[in-house]
Amino acid sequence: MSEPTPENRRPLKTRGASWAQGLASALARAGLSPDAISAGSVGFAVLGCALFVMAGSASGMARGGLLIGAGVCIQLRLVCNLLDGMVAVEHGKGGPSGPIWNELPDRIADALFLVGAGYCASASGLALGVPLGWAAAVLAVLTAYIRELGRGLGFPADFSGPMAKPHRMAALTATCAVAAFEPLWGWHGQALVVGLAIIVLGTIWTAARRTRTLAARLAANAA
Repeated sequence: MSEPTPENRRPLKTRGASWAQGLASALARAGLSPDAISAGSVGFAVLGCALFVMAGSASGMARGGLLIGAGVCIQLRLVCNLLDGMVAVEHGKGGPSGPIWNELPDRIADALFLVGAGYCASASGLALGVPLGWAAAVLAVLTAYIRELGRGLGFPADFSGPMAKPHRMAALTATCAVAAFEPLWGWHGQALVVGLAIIVLGTIWTAARRTRTLAARLAANAA
């Protein structure tokens, strides 16, 4: 990962946490590259997607455990996303191919988690699951595209929400937690459908907001 300028780096309060700083320092001392950490985020996404798929055909405590495991994988993916940048920037370990590893694994991981959740819901008999999962994945790519389009036009990166990457993954993690216990009130997959629908609607809002911001910046430059 190359070293981004402050205005093109996602603002994260967790960078200042002692555990994050300590772990980033340990990884840097161990010689682990930021690109390898970014690749690790895809590994957790593959595992999380597999857990979603298995949960779709499971029941009882096994299903709940698989969904909790998928939620844990989501959070571990985000930890990788945090640490790769810290190792690259704070510890000067960035490389020339960093911009590729900074963006491409995120797009893959988003799709794996969101589509996996959709297939889990559909396997429970809810036909809306798959289209909602794919719609969420496509919209996640769209929000990133709008952000990078703005950067390509010379503007600071727009990380606004309400469903930027950290918000989407927080919503999906919460959905996993609810879905793990939904049999207690007679649901089986409905929590995933509701969660994905919220992510889809929020991501549409995010894409529209970022587009309006970019249009306003272009108009201000032209004035």
